[in-house]
Amino acid sequence: MSRPALGIFLGLALGLSSLPLQAEELTDAQRDALGEEIRAYILAHPEVLVEAMNILQEREDAAAQERDLSLVVSQSDALFVNESDWVGGNPEGDVTLVEFMDYRCSYCRKAYEEVAKLVEADGNIRFVVKEFPILGEASMVSSQFAIAVLQLHGDEAYAKVHDGLITLRGEPTPETLSRFATEMGLDPKPIMDRMNTPEVMDIIKANRALAETMDVTGTPAFITLAGVMRGYAPLETMQDFVAAAREGG
Repeated sequence: MSRPALGIFLGLALGLSSLPLQAEELTDAQRDALGEEIRAYILAHPEVLVEAMNILQEREDAAAQERDLSLVVSQSDALFVNESDWVGGNPEGDVTLVEFMDYRCSYCRKAYEEVAKLVEADGNIRFVVKEFPILGEASMVSSQFAIAVLQLHGDEAYAKVHDGLITLRGEPTPETLSRFATEMGLDPKPIMDRMNTPEVMDIIKANRALAETMDVTGTPAFITLAGVMRGYAPLETMQDFVAAAREGG
């Protein structure tokens, strides 16, 4: 295959907007011949398609990363310094790690252990939880309960509730939640009464709106100044994600 023809093919495969001028000047017969030549080349060298698709994917990934970084900057206050959020880890840490999570999400439960190890071992991570119930009524009830506890009893009580709900094996029924509160030494009635109030529901609505803005459609999702990481990741990947945020800061 001639170099000009190969250049045209790669341009088409990679979605480039500009093609060589001579391509526009080809006659119908020449275009047909070129098409046959390209087809023959692809059949003889199918690895070219793989190479082209890999390059295209790299470009799309880079563009998506740039979009994420732009969104993080534009939504930094809502993400990192919202007074309604619970903050764990080291409140004075040099990196803030935000997690959008759902208590009924199996991958959130798996990530829970990884995040706990990460925050404890690092010692300098400010960890923010965004209640993001998207998996049905049980998810909603769990988040309502956790937020109500945070508002009525503060950070320490919320941390215990968060740990309990993310590892809860049964359903978060009113009886289960009441017993849970009682075992923590809390009066369950004020908590249950607050769960459906605007003070609680407005936080969930705001988190959902923020997630939509950030193109977060599932859980878990993690955000730092380095960008957005969607889905579960092993501890080593989480460490790299935090390290990238430090280097960027």
